[in-house]
Amino acid sequence: MPLEQVLVLLVAAAGAGWVDAVVGGGGLLQLPAIMITGMPTVEAMATNKLSSVFGTTSAAVAYARSTKVDRQVAIPGAALAVLSAGLGAWAAAAISAEVLRPAVMVVLLAVAAFVTLRPSFGAVPRPHLRTDARVLAAVAVAGVGIAFYDGIMGPGTGTFLIIAFTTILGLDFVSASASAKIINIGTNVGALVVFGLQGHVQWALGLGMAVCNVAGAQVGARMALKRGAAFVRIVLLCVVAAMVVRLGWQQFA
Repeated sequence: MPLEQVLVLLVAAAGAGWVDAVVGGGGLLQLPAIMITGMPTVEAMATNKLSSVFGTTSAAVAYARSTKVDRQVAIPGAALAVLSAGLGAWAAAAISAEVLRPAVMVVLLAVAAFVTLRPSFGAVPRPHLRTDARVLAAVAVAGVGIAFYDGIMGPGTGTFLIIAFTTILGLDFVSASASAKIINIGTNVGALVVFGLQGHVQWALGLGMAVCNVAGAQVGARMALKRGAAFVRIVLLCVVAAMVVRLGWQQFA
């Protein structure tokens, strides 16, 4: 691979780490950057997972040191996510992304409208929403549904996890982001194991990108913790808008 392409991928990995640490959706930068090199789609997804798992783990550690992680949801959700994302990765070659993109776009547009029209959403925690039933629902949605999506398609997983935790459990954006990182580690590990066993991972490239992804993740996590929920909300809306544009371009181009 030419040096120029490698440098572009390293920069993209750093940017993706920053975005992923703040609000998820780092795959919006990293996955297309890898695919531009001409790498087959499944190999690009696999290499993206290798880089991302290091950045996500790094961000999770930074969050855990400074804010509360909802362990009651994050730990069982992450365990389920390993299996669910692995199943999604196994099915990735069999299910066309063309089927998923329209549904994902509708969900993203609904998310953008809701967050825009409800400026207080995610600004402060709403502990009165938390019940045993909602905890179970959050574990199922995150550890099964969103994790399967991450294995089969990927971009925006962290964003969906944050929205799920904020909506179902009443967490603020920063706490939701912290808990989402734990689940996201599970989804990345599950998908990576399957992709690795299938021989799709470009290990040298992925590990090189992982170094930059970790650097970006550390900066992003610290900014989110320092600037709070209002900052995360703005980045969330920007990422959702970018995802809608990207998916729409892929669907109709």
